[in-house]
Amino acid sequence: MNIVFRVDASIKIGTGHVLRCLTLARMLHDHHPGVQIFFVCRTEDGHLSDYIREQGFQVLELDSNTSLDALLDAKETFLKVAHLKKIDWVVVDHYQLDIAWEKEIKNHVSRLLVIDDLANRLHDCDILLDQNYFANYKTRYEGLVPNACKLFLGPQYLLLRPEFKVALRKGRQEKTEKRLLIFYGGSDPTNETEKLLEALKSIPTYNFIIDVVVGTANPKRHRIKQLANEMGANYYCQIDYLAELMTKACFSLGAGGVTMWERCFLGVPSYVTVVAKNQLQSTEAASQYGAVYNVGWHEEINSVTYTRIIKKALSNDRSHAVMREKSFELMNSNENQEKHPVTLQIIDS
Repeated sequence: MNIVFRVDASIKIGTGHVLRCLTLARMLHDHHPGVQIFFVCRTEDGHLSDYIREQGFQVLELDSNTSLDALLDAKETFLKVAHLKKIDWVVVDHYQLDIAWEKEIKNHVSRLLVIDDLANRLHDCDILLDQNYFANYKTRYEGLVPNACKLFLGPQYLLLRPEFKVALRKGRQEKTEKRLLIFYGGSDPTNETEKLLEALKSIPTYNFIIDVVVGTANPKRHRIKQLANEMGANYYCQIDYLAELMTKACFSLGAGGVTMWERCFLGVPSYVTVVAKNQLQSTEAASQYGAVYNVGWHEEINSVTYTRIIKKALSNDRSHAVMREKSFELMNSNENQEKHPVTLQIIDS
């Protein structure tokens, strides 16, 4: 079986799309070791081609192209994999690729899986996965997909690496020390990490441990490392044990998106900054549910704002307990969950 992933990472769009596709790729490989998996990615600034290869998957690169043309991209994608006798599945996780891309690629492949968060455009696919929570998440794709499309909607379908389920046992335990986790995604395009560290410098004494995590796509990672060292904070770059740090945290500050749901799965009280428009609705929905605290839109937040938020967080053990329970409830967190149903759907097709 041959499976092709079409997904990009960059400083601008972040790394979350690639990382969740890698999670699905690992699931597929673990379930069916004979499967052949290929990633097709553009070499934008901040791309993760080398990282994908380090995870054991083949990468076929497309040239950088800031003005993406969907039809041209589909043709270029197929040319990269045309040597394969058969393409059983294509998985696409890309906001700039729409039904025009999907129809073109379906001329050459057996089946198509779309991973989406937006519900803002038509799709021609066999499976659609949207792992976000919204008040109307069950009906968001009505009229946007074919009648025969299988829908996997909601946080119960979150693509989780195995360590998150292992970490859940620790996540339920009471914390023995005050610990803050800071992670605004692999690229942090709005530079929230530096804003927050500057805010922490303005608090003369604090009695908690700080863990700062960045990705290799973060253009300010060297400056952030310097700030973290000056403050005595722990600095981590492109790690594969984020779940472990989450379980140690009493509370966390970070962005919306995939890692927000990961924090919720582990019951980490989260103060969430919206750093991209596609995070607005899901962050507000999670906040309304009581699972996170919505700090707001990144352009309206500065170091003074973060100073206020940190002081608020340090005096809110009771609200943190509520956030933990609402997070577990929303995510239906369970370390004994079966194999992901999308994996089974693909392998057994």
